[in-house]
Amino acid sequence: MAVPVRVSTADAATSRRWAVVSLLFAASLINYLDRASLSLALPVIGVDLHLDATGKGLLLSAFFWSYAFMQVPAGICVDRFPIRWVYAGMFALWSLACGFTGFVGSLATFVALRVVLGVGEAVYFPGGTKMVYLLFPPKSRGLPSGLFNSGTRLGFAVGGVIVPSLIVAFGWRMMFVVVGYGSLVWLLPWLYVVRGRDHWDQAAAPKTAVRLPTFNRNLLGICLGFFCFDYFLYLLLTWLPDYLVQARHLTMMRAGFYSALPFLAFGVSEILGGGIADRLMRRGWTETRARKTVVTTGFLTGLLLIPAVFVSSGEAAIALIVGACFVGLSTGNSIAMVQACAPVSEIAAWSGMQNLAGNLGGILAPLLTGILISRTGSYVPGFLLAALLVVVGILPYWLILGELKRSDGLPTT
Repeated sequence: MAVPVRVSTADAATSRRWAVVSLLFAASLINYLDRASLSLALPVIGVDLHLDATGKGLLLSAFFWSYAFMQVPAGICVDRFPIRWVYAGMFALWSLACGFTGFVGSLATFVALRVVLGVGEAVYFPGGTKMVYLLFPPKSRGLPSGLFNSGTRLGFAVGGVIVPSLIVAFGWRMMFVVVGYGSLVWLLPWLYVVRGRDHWDQAAAPKTAVRLPTFNRNLLGICLGFFCFDYFLYLLLTWLPDYLVQARHLTMMRAGFYSALPFLAFGVSEILGGGIADRLMRRGWTETRARKTVVTTGFLTGLLLIPAVFVSSGEAAIALIVGACFVGLSTGNSIAMVQACAPVSEIAAWSGMQNLAGNLGGILAPLLTGILISRTGSYVPGFLLAALLVVVGILPYWLILGELKRSDGLPTT
């Protein structure tokens, strides 16, 4: 007769919280797979819709109009209402918007659906940040923060292989249908795992009234640094495939594969960076010193983007871009900074402000790069601007952001 295996309550809770992080990782991967499908299909869509570089930049930017400005409303909803239903509802919205893109009949409809996609995807960053805060203590938040957000970069890496294959086999319209509607399967495990009364219910019915995040010096430093980071990220996210096709003369399949490599490095480095800072804290470093040091190290790697655009070899350019994407070392730590500084009732709203600032870079990067390409006939000025800006982004973390401590005086645990 088999002896039943008894699992302790503590082990069960640990297993469940990592299951939630795994689902957040998967949602982030799907988030960027749905989002990046346009970038990967842009060379084909540009031909079909007769778009010049400025027109491509406009279409790439449309998503960020709503995504950026929905960050704070999405964060407030996460702080105020059950995360289970807020996240599930907005996930369904963005997946449906991606799927409907396969049926667009005009550029205006295309732009409108990208705007709807941005509304739905606005939940992933504040929702994931708040969930990690609820489930993990301060000295252990860097790793799960980096892990859940690394799915966004790996989503582009996976997309670099899957999306071009779907386009070649079925066309760009069917690619959007498969990627968008197929994503809805994620809702089943989410609704099963995130159920009942648990840590996430602590945010379901706060006693305080809904309000905008309290603005202070720490929030300003976090937002300015994240703006510089996201400008760099979204330059690569939106223009890298087109750069590899137009400037490096790769086929769409090869461009998709080579586009995946930098974002694979991005995703791996996000996990590493959060884990490194957590380990430094356990060895006696203060949270402020550990997280700022790792952020600085990550941002400095972005300078590798400068030689990447000047080398003659396409393979060498890709290798340097991969190295530049170790900027991702910073991400889990920048998320953990919000968890350490924000008032308890405003953690998701602060996270929304952080991502709003970052995604202003998402609005500007594709547009400014497109304009620079149109005026100069070269990708070099746009890439140089992104590399220099990410290094400038180190300054707010050291000169404006102070000690990582709760602004409302409550403990960080």
